Amino acid sequence: MMKIALFAVVLALGLQAQTIAKREANQQARINEGVRSGTLTKAEAARLEAQQVALRKEVRRDRIDGGGLSAAERAKIDRQQNRQSTRISRQKTDGQTRP
Repeated sequence: MMKIALFAVVLALGLQAQTIAKREANQQARINEGVRSGTLTKAEAARLEAQQVALRKEVRRDRIDGGGLSAAERAKIDRQQNRQSTRISRQKTDGQTRP
């Protein structure tokens, strides 16, 4: 019984880490698509890229500091990813285009 519980915890932690990475990859793909389609200017894309890098570094630092992500850290990262997603959407639809 203990092995099953331990396996469930390890699996859940792995899925949460995968979800964070999957969302980050999805947001990166959205930025790349905006650059390709011209809906993001170079300045907008550079700013969004820098924010992605900062979030990636924070996730890495949080994982190292406590030996993994706490529930509070995961919630904070989720909020940050939500804000980043909103920023990407707003920048892609703000009417500015690359010349």
